[in-house]
Amino acid sequence: MSNATAVPFAGHGASQAPADRSRMATGPVADADERTRDRVLAAVLEHGPVSAAELGDLLGFTPAAVRRHLDHLSREGVIEVKRVAKSGAGAGRPARRYVLSSQGQSSLGNDYLDIAALALQQLQKVAGPDAVRAFAVERFSDMERRYAPEIEKAGPDISARAKALSDALTRDNFVSSTATIEAKAPLPAALSSVQLCQGHCPIQQLAARFPVFCDVETEVFSRLVGVDVRRLSTLSRGGHVCTTHIPTGRPSVQEPTRPPAAPARLNEEINHQQERP
Repeated sequence: MSNATAVPFAGHGASQAPADRSRMATGPVADADERTRDRVLAAVLEHGPVSAAELGDLLGFTPAAVRRHLDHLSREGVIEVKRVAKSGAGAGRPARRYVLSSQGQSSLGNDYLDIAALALQQLQKVAGPDAVRAFAVERFSDMERRYAPEIEKAGPDISARAKALSDALTRDNFVSSTATIEAKAPLPAALSSVQLCQGHCPIQQLAARFPVFCDVETEVFSRLVGVDVRRLSTLSRGGHVCTTHIPTGRPSVQEPTRPPAAPARLNEEINHQQERP
């Protein structure tokens, strides 16, 4: 049984005056409930879409106890219920699954993104959309430089490289995981894949306004794992998680391509615009 790690959520479990008064009034019981809800919330973030029964197994709680905390978190607006269709014959009604809501994603501390969005809007106005893309390339080139040595250590196996990428993303607070999709006969083995899922995006609000950030990140993932990858869903466009399809049927990785030299191009764009009368 695995234990979900508690994640600090701004706005939930923080030291706010009403919450402090509630804890003073009820004592240790309120503190214990708060800590348990933080564990449930962290598990929804990491494993969502996830059912109450699955959360109970993960955390060692009864389904009834989990539902009590889920109801509380739902009333607070930090999680929401998604109806997920069951697979197979006679699947019946869609299952209830819990995911972090947009409010819950924002509670992870993304307030600075409004300022960043205004700055990018001004950059786009002054230097054009190519400058925004150049900025995104520059940002993710740092990620690529940091991740590349670790992923190279995983060797040529695509699944191993995807797992190394997922581990690196998790350390950067993307709450990443992988799921292996094995192609079964009569489908060819070449159709096997790994789905890379990110439960949190630190720049979700920014990417919603500037989708080029998602596009550039996908390009970086492709270069890092060594195969063409495809984005199936993103948090910024309303998905439960960011999901990237990584085909694993290839025997070895592609020769990595060098990312474009964004910083110089970005500076040239800005300087050119500033020099205009």
